[in-house]
Amino acid sequence: MFSSIKLLSKTCTTIRFYSTKSGRLQGKVALITGGADGVGRESSILFAKEGAKVLVVDINENKGKTVVQTIKSNGGDASFLRADVSKAADVKQMIEVAEKTYGKLNILFNNAGIMISEDDDAVNTSEEVYEKTMNVNVKGVFLGCKFGIPALLRAGGGSIINTASFVALMGAATPQIAYTASKGAVLAMSRELAVIHAKQNIRVNALCPGPLRTELLDKFLDTTEKRNRRLVHLPMGRFGQAEEIAKAALFLASDDSSYITGNPFLVDGGLTGAYVTSL
Repeated sequence: MFSSIKLLSKTCTTIRFYSTKSGRLQGKVALITGGADGVGRESSILFAKEGAKVLVVDINENKGKTVVQTIKSNGGDASFLRADVSKAADVKQMIEVAEKTYGKLNILFNNAGIMISEDDDAVNTSEEVYEKTMNVNVKGVFLGCKFGIPALLRAGGGSIINTASFVALMGAATPQIAYTASKGAVLAMSRELAVIHAKQNIRVNALCPGPLRTELLDKFLDTTEKRNRRLVHLPMGRFGQAEEIAKAALFLASDDSSYITGNPFLVDGGLTGAYVTSL
């Protein structure tokens, strides 16, 4: 589609303005784990809106399929696959399904994660809680990269986004040792993978959200007192929204961030930049 304007001069010139309107992820294929809820849900919907074909991966089939229906009702292209990211066979299958369904994989968003409990320090955290947290939050990212990187190489490169957290960079006053340790591992792993694969046209960044108004946070901050204890540390005076993190993930997934890799990409309302805040 184009429009033409004729300019009156000694030589008649026609200038054609071609429409270049397209999504920031047009022609890309994205796989998003933990895609049924929170940041994963918002990212799945946003990536599809921006032109990507999206494989939504989660253990919650009902919510995952609902996300896919939402995308399709808005004219997007998406599929759902149930997979447990802590299991190698499931992760291997999800990469295979993405390539078989859409022909390639350009964007891998290792977003799935859990926080089983709070107020748990090294003394009180059980081995079971620690191991389960590590299996999902760290091993899940490792497996995603293990099986996903060869797929990205087959596609000529791409972007990997691993969900870490602001606690990968600073300690939490409320003990959550398993979660904090897992997110620190994700950040360290992301840095090394970024360096190793930089010359192969693969970018790897760790998305580090601050506290968000999600079901996960609301589960723990279930009183006004608990919420206010957190809010006083946030310069913006509010929790983040899942859609705000999804927009940051979109930037990292798109070619707009083509010179960014190995980065702890903080989206935290100024939290990590503050020593004290005004009341």
